[in-house]
Amino acid sequence: MKNNLNKNQIERFSRQLVLKNIGAKGQKKILSSKILIVGVGGLGCPAAENLVRAGIGTIGLIDNDIVNLSNIHRQSLFSSKDLKKLKVNVAAKKLKEINPFTKIKIYKSRLNQKNIKNIIKNYEVIIDGSDNFKTKFLINDYCIKLKKKLITGAISKFDGHIFTFDFKDKKTVSLKNFYQEKEISDDILNCEFEGVLGTTASIVGATQANEALKLIMEIGQNLKNQILIIDLLNLNFRKVKFK
Repeated sequence: MKNNLNKNQIERFSRQLVLKNIGAKGQKKILSSKILIVGVGGLGCPAAENLVRAGIGTIGLIDNDIVNLSNIHRQSLFSSKDLKKLKVNVAAKKLKEINPFTKIKIYKSRLNQKNIKNIIKNYEVIIDGSDNFKTKFLINDYCIKLKKKLITGAISKFDGHIFTFDFKDKKTVSLKNFYQEKEISDDILNCEFEGVLGTTASIVGATQANEALKLIMEIGQNLKNQILIIDLLNLNFRKVKFK
């Protein structure tokens, strides 16, 4: 990374460069960072878009799904003309149009026991936008092993949950400290049956991106050993500590 920002970068990021907590030093950290987004859906789309606009250096996108009509109301990178196309392909193209200087790496598969280590080892922050607990616990376990920073999100109806973990800190709790049952029904996260308002996904995904930016720049407070619970129907936001 060069010591000085170029003219394009200064103009493009001018509104966040003037923030005292960011400045040129913080922007350079953003430009050199690498973030993996698991799931290019309701959470992954707004998270990716906000991070690309902020200037993240490299973003990885992993998903093997195609765009369906029912996705469009909450998955903000897709439109009607994208139906039946691979989500990662569509997302990568649109993100490049927003910021051509961000490197986009795509993985056209589901994250699983065989590929997870080789994929996440290349990223400093992992954003979990998956929609099932098997994947969430798999990501959680490997982020612990590889001492990664993990931001997990979940949505249903008008509600959202967000966790932030920094597993370089041995005292950090994990997702399994909150969800202590050995088996959890994925019906909790099933938008098809439970339903979800599109704005819920946008708000939670954008908040995950915000948490990632703070971790990268090492500013502000994060959700260490806490869960952010969002109730958008009644407009309640609360943080709860857990051990």
